[in-house]
Amino acid sequence: MTLNVKYMTCGLCKMAVNGAFTELEGIGDVKVNLENGKVEVSYDESNVDKKMKEAIEDQGYD
Repeated sequence: MTLNVKYMTCGLCKMAVNGAFTELEGIGDVKVNLENGKVEVSYDESNVDKKMKEAIEDQGYD
């Protein structure tokens, strides 16, 4: 899945979003791209879907 994440501007943003995802059970690979504001995530759909949005919002991003 590719997600659009607004307001990521620096390496700390990248680390925060990546960390938020990797803490979730069922997440596979996470690739954060600051230049285009996208995060590519592989995950177990039965386990994670709604939690991904909450993880991003908990870090202060939309």
